[in-house]
This record gives sequence, structure tokens and C-alpha cells, in this order.
Amino acid sequence: MASIFENVVGAPADVIFALTAAYKADTDPKKVNLGVGAYRTEDGKPWVLPVVHKADHILVDDENLDHEYLPILGLENFRKASAKLILGEDSKAIAEGRVGSAQCISGTGAVYTGAHFLSKHYPFKGAACYISKPTWANHRAIFEGVGIPVLEYPYWDAETKGLDLKGMLGAMEAAPSGSIFLLHPCAHNPTGVDPTPDQWKQIADVMEARGHFTFFDTAYQGFASGSLDKDAYSVRYFVERGFEMFIAQSFSKNFGLYSERAGNLTIVAKTPEIKNTIESQIAKAQRAVISNPPAYGSRVVSLVLNDETLYKEWEENLSSMANRIIAMRQALFDELVALGTPGTWNHIVDQIGMFSFTGLSTPQVKVLKEKYHCYLTDNGRISMAGLNTKNVKYFAAAVDDVVRNV
Repeated sequence: MASIFENVVGAPADVIFALTAAYKADTDPKKVNLGVGAYRTEDGKPWVLPVVHKADHILVDDENLDHEYLPILGLENFRKASAKLILGEDSKAIAEGRVGSAQCISGTGAVYTGAHFLSKHYPFKGAACYISKPTWANHRAIFEGVGIPVLEYPYWDAETKGLDLKGMLGAMEAAPSGSIFLLHPCAHNPTGVDPTPDQWKQIADVMEARGHFTFFDTAYQGFASGSLDKDAYSVRYFVERGFEMFIAQSFSKNFGLYSERAGNLTIVAKTPEIKNTIESQIAKAQRAVISNPPAYGSRVVSLVLNDETLYKEWEENLSSMANRIIAMRQALFDELVALGTPGTWNHIVDQIGMFSFTGLSTPQVKVLKEKYHCYLTDNGRISMAGLNTKNVKYFAAAVDDVVRNV
């Protein structure tokens, strides 16, 4: 008897997971993993934040904790603390009761939850979601998966290796009124290029004039610059301007809770009544998809965000991670300059966050993988966390070779 699924076509392997598998299978002692989107120490190892270790022990020793279901929208203390983290201690929107939230399966789940709601209830039927070119690959998959058309707006300027602000604003002006724009508030993935405060003002002006909906996806608050407030600037500015918005938050990077899937969708509405309506529809949808979210990761985050002493230690841990990545940017830049590598490399230190868009071509990346065992994505993106003082010279020399000869 033939299978009813025999005509199903297999899906291609995920690029990052395939890259990681190739790195693990490589036996060369000089191999370098620059594809993984996770923090690594100077020794190239995963790092459990010291404050997370403390929170783990506190939770394990708490005899009052159980394994009962969380509410459909998640752990309330976590949700409130997450919203306050991104919007600020003195947020007017929070004070006015216009801010809602839903605990989600990390940032991916938060983007999906917001996208699913928009697919069902957004009043501009047929509106497209505009994503930056380039962006995190999952953005397109998520929005197309819920039936929302996806278009791109210019972002990366290959010539300047910076922001194509003119192209970005032009796309916003040309887009039909009421379009959805997905924006990275800090540490843009994959380019590491962020708008300046003045550029954010220009972006907000066009978004407001055209009546577009703002959907922020923030995976790196505090991890980019080391400052939680600085990394939240764009979101808070848009809120001050009176925008309604969704904000997807991930605690994978800034807490190192990659496998715990702790995320939140923060909702900024015009009125408390609209906020309540949105929350009710999200709760209805979430019940049908995951029933209710997992507890452990949200408990760790909630404990730290709601305890003054632990919060301060978390800020120190964040600063430690951010500063190491900044130091690796400088080290790579210095090595390339010392080698006299053709081209300009200021973008390495001008960019921010975990990733750098090097400007290397696909053929150059191919040689880096095959000859030098340096694993990075074909578009030239590298994870700065994969560099350390032991391998940065080797990688810089490899880059120098492919730039000169490929």
C-alpha cells in the first residue's frame, strides 16, 4: 500500500544548523566557528551567566514552586517586567494601562504570535509585511507562513557597508498606507548596522505620515552596547511619538537561555480597552497552538528582573559579553589593517552587536570554509563571538588571502 505522503518534497536543511554540523564534523585543529548565533567565551565555550547560576539555585531551593500549568498568557511577573525592561521604568504607556503582553516561545514565538494576530485581525486586508534586505531568515518564513505577503525594504549599502537610509525611507514612502514594517531596534541581524537617533527620527516621521504599523523584533537588548537603556532607544522613541506597535522580545542572547525559549510579545495600544481586546485574541490563539508557555526560563528571567541585586549583577554580565565582542571587533580590524588587506575595514568596528557583515563574497566564503576551515554564512556574516585572542590572527590572515586572491 503506497504512502499518502509519497509526493511530499523534502525541505532543505536549515543553513545555520547545517553549518554547525559541518563545523563539528571537521577534524582540523584550526577550525573556527563563526556561524553560531550564540555567545562564546574567550575559550570558545558556551557561558552560563553567573547571575543565571544564582537564579537556578534560588529556584531549585524554593520549596513553594511546583510544575502546575502557567496561565495561557504566561507568568504575569515575567510579562510585566519584560514590558518595563523594553519600555522603561517611567513609561507613560504603562502608566496609562495601554501596554499588554504575552509570554511566548522565545523571540521566534513572539514574532509568530504577533504575525498570526495580524493575519487574522489587521484592518488593512492584504497588507504586506516589509522586512529589511537582508534580515534574519525566519522573518520571511514566519510572515509567509501565516499568509501575510512579504516584501523587502533596502537596508544594507554594499558600497559604504553601512545603512542605506535613502533607500529605506524611499521604500516606506512608496509602500501602501497601513503596511507592516518589521524593524530591528538594535544590533541588526545580520549586518550589525543600526540607525542613529537622528535617523530613527526620520524613519518615525515617514512611518507616521504613511500610517504604517511598527513591529519591532528585539533579540539583543543590553547585549549590543552593554546598556539596556541605550539599546531600547528606538522603541521608546516610537512609543513617545504615539505609535501603536508590537515588540517581540527574546531572552536567549542577553540571558544566555538559548534552550529555555523565554520570550515575550509586548503590545502598545491606543487605549486600555484595545489592549485588552488584543490580549484576549492572542490568548485564544495561543491556547490552540501551545496551550500555555513553559515556566522555567520565564521564572529565571522574572527573578532577575524583579530583584534589584540580581538585576545589577545581570547588567555586569551583559557588559562583560558586550565588551568582549567589541574588543574582538577592534582586534580583527587591527589585524586586517596591519596586514594591509585591500579595501576599507572600518565597518567592522562601526557595526554593533553579535554579528558583522564583512562584505566578503560567496566565492571568498567558500575558500574560507574549504581551505581555512572557517565556517560562516555564504553572505559573509560572521558571529563576532566566535573570535578570540587565539584565533583572530589566523582568521584575519585567511581573510587577507581570499580578498587578495579570490
